[in-house]
Amino acid sequence: QIAGLCNSISIFSVSVPIQARRKQRKSVQMVGFKVHELRTKSKGDLLSQLKELKTELAALRVAKVTGGAPNKLSKIKEVRLSIAQVLTVIRQNQLKNLREAFNGKKYLPLDLRPKKTRAIRRKLTTNESSAKTSKKAKKDAYFPTRKYAIKA
Repeated sequence: QIAGLCNSISIFSVSVPIQARRKQRKSVQMVGFKVHELRTKSKGDLLSQLKELKTELAALRVAKVTGGAPNKLSKIKEVRLSIAQVLTVIRQNQLKNLREAFNGKKYLPLDLRPKKTRAIRRKLTTNESSAKTSKKAKKDAYFPTRKYAIKA
């Protein structure tokens, strides 16, 4: 009986595109802007947009406490992301302006200096480490390193 069933069942393959098989990332709906659009805006526009987003976030948090709709609760994450993007663009513009202002100057503000580690920042520069005292310079001049030629 089993052999009869196997003969009557026809096995066929279905080709599914790779994109459909892969787990699709949840597409995040932005709150109405992209980062490249933010970069073109002035600082005043960015600050006003930041203020709007913060008021929206406060309203969403109130809705969360009062038991608002689930779509409002999921929007909190998007608004927080948008606030972070606006703040990042403001900071990047600020640093860009500072770099232009301090270009060619001897000292830079701390936030423009390379971070590295504390030990690396305190390390002597190559010029400082290769410098010789006057005593060492005299000694090297009077007693140069001897060069020997070895006969083969």
